[in-house]
Amino acid sequence: MPVRLHSSRFDHDLPEGASRSPRKQLSQLSEPSREAIRIGLVNNMPEAAFKATENQFVSLLESASEGLAVELSLYVLRGAAVAASNGDHAASSYALVDQLWGQSLDGLIVTGTEPSTAALKDEPYWESFVQLLDWARDNTRSAIWSCLAAHAAILHMDGIERRRNHAKHFGIFQCHRESGEGLLKGVAPRFAIPHSRWNGVDARQLEARGYRVVSRTADAEVDTFTKQEKSLFVFFQGHPEYATDTLLREYRRDIGRYIPSDAGVYPQLPHGYFDRASEQAFSSLRESASSRPGNELLAGVAAVMEKIQIENTWQPTAVRLYRNWLEYICECNHASQPPRKVDASHAACQ
Repeated sequence: MPVRLHSSRFDHDLPEGASRSPRKQLSQLSEPSREAIRIGLVNNMPEAAFKATENQFVSLLESASEGLAVELSLYVLRGAAVAASNGDHAASSYALVDQLWGQSLDGLIVTGTEPSTAALKDEPYWESFVQLLDWARDNTRSAIWSCLAAHAAILHMDGIERRRNHAKHFGIFQCHRESGEGLLKGVAPRFAIPHSRWNGVDARQLEARGYRVVSRTADAEVDTFTKQEKSLFVFFQGHPEYATDTLLREYRRDIGRYIPSDAGVYPQLPHGYFDRASEQAFSSLRESASSRPGNELLAGVAAVMEKIQIENTWQPTAVRLYRNWLEYICECNHASQPPRKVDASHAACQ
């Protein structure tokens, strides 16, 4: 079902590229609907990935919302890189999260970003992020915190520090669910999810502070976890929203960063993502990287990329996860309207 865009700032035509699929168009509203599920997207990605990230979440919400009306409003943190750079799309299409104070939303999605400092609390957006998290506790039915946003949230809430992995957790990872209920209702016992991160969190620390780990990767890393307070907080270390080619573009970006650097560490292949022939072609380029001029190396990478066909193995799971999330919010909304009769299936919405 098409996602409708609502914000007091939208008094202009949608930017070029606003169509998220051949069949669906992101439509625009001047006033919110009482019947729709009201979702806020806080997009913290740097300008190079800003529009792509927006498109990924809009596309996923459209696929997950069949039969449900969803209204989406767009926000950025004060101090976030894209707000500071005053990118045209952000300036015209996004509001600062400060506009949320004094109101409520049914659901909130907060993206991660690339860190600019060694400590999360030193990030220029930290104060704005903390205000947003504290607001979300009392003014949403549920909030999703993605990747670095998940790490920042648990640091503020419970002092849980993320830890640096010995290698980048990068690729498509097989995961297993801890139960088949709630967020993972209808999801296969084993499923694939993209991950792209250097840091992780310890499951024992999470569980000791009241979090519930709902899925893990095959190497026992935490995938998804939740915490139920007044609002249900959902934390993704992975990226179910990723488009088919997102990891490919990240790999190309990392190679581009490697070329002028002095680190001498060539980016690793994304795990479980390429077919065997593509892996062999990229491995051959890696082996010869030290002797190739940068432009020749990038040309070789581009040539391999043109021939790649990637199977999106995670989209059905991503749609199911977000469908379950939207249905949870919908049930909570119904349960909070006293004149309407609520059946026992709504009892979990508190």
